[in-house]
Amino acid sequence: MRLIRPLSLALAGLFALSACATPSQDPPPAGDSADGFAAPPPPPAMDEAGTNEDAVMTCDAKAGQWAVGNVADEALVAKVKADTQSDRVRVIKPGMMVTMDYREDRVNLDVDEDNKVLTVRCG
Repeated sequence: MRLIRPLSLALAGLFALSACATPSQDPPPAGDSADGFAAPPPPPAMDEAGTNEDAVMTCDAKAGQWAVGNVADEALVAKVKADTQSDRVRVIKPGMMVTMDYREDRVNLDVDEDNKVLTVRCG
């Protein structure tokens, strides 16, 4: 019994020291830089006109201004999304918490208590 306690302490000490061991000095895999981060991806391919074929959709709020004063039902929201050429749409109700990040591919519909559209804006 007297041997168990010192042996347990010795094993705990060895485990603690093994955590301090230096990592392996193997070279990073191909494509990784020395700092451990992957190399950046190549730029997207361009078509003949010099534009990106996979370009992110951008919002055009002017095209959705017709919705102001109308009730924001599913059909109206889908039409505003299509008309403004947005990838995302967000209906913001009074007092609703929303993120403040700006997304050029998102259209925001601010509505009142009756779900009538007050403003159509990008972001």
